[in-house]
Amino acid sequence: MQTVSKKSYSKIFVPNRGVALRFKFESGIKRLRFTDDEFWEFCCQNDEMRIEMTKEGDVIIMPPTGSDAGDRNAEITMQLRFWAKKNMKGKSYDSSTGFKLPNGATLSPDASWVRKERIEKFTAKQREKFLPLCPDFVLELRSATNSLKSSQKKMEEYIENGARLGWLIDPKNKRVYIYRANGEIEILENPNKVSGEDVLIDFNLDLTEIW
Repeated sequence: MQTVSKKSYSKIFVPNRGVALRFKFESGIKRLRFTDDEFWEFCCQNDEMRIEMTKEGDVIIMPPTGSDAGDRNAEITMQLRFWAKKNMKGKSYDSSTGFKLPNGATLSPDASWVRKERIEKFTAKQREKFLPLCPDFVLELRSATNSLKSSQKKMEEYIENGARLGWLIDPKNKRVYIYRANGEIEILENPNKVSGEDVLIDFNLDLTEIW
């Protein structure tokens, strides 16, 4: 069995400019990419940051959310968690949870849910790190610093990698984009709630607390 040596990565100072920073590693003309273990170690040593990695291997460092976005995200996470505990057929996750998608990207949805039988395929040791799967359900909450185009692109990536249902919530415009596994996209204007359909059965997210 190959032993992975623990490397020391320098702390990264990121000025708070309200936008995500994207960078890649190169050595001469060769582009370098973190291995799974290296990226996990990098995230652990910079645990005060929210970090993602694209399918190309670029590293994305995102700024902290503002208080309004944090309040909305907490409300969404609470509602989803309360439903998941009653449903008992899977687990819900918050925005700090990363998933290694089939295309190689490691992303952290603002909220997500995975069926229990998919989680149980992994050992306790594997579950300590980024699960190598795309959640059944993903949710992205658009903040003041997120462009609509980049948020939509991220939702499309989740669907392409196996998500069965996705919601992109845009509080500023009181709009919800619903992404389905068949490629259909539905837009709801100022809804009071949104249904989990046949993925999150009997779950309805109350949006009156979000708007």
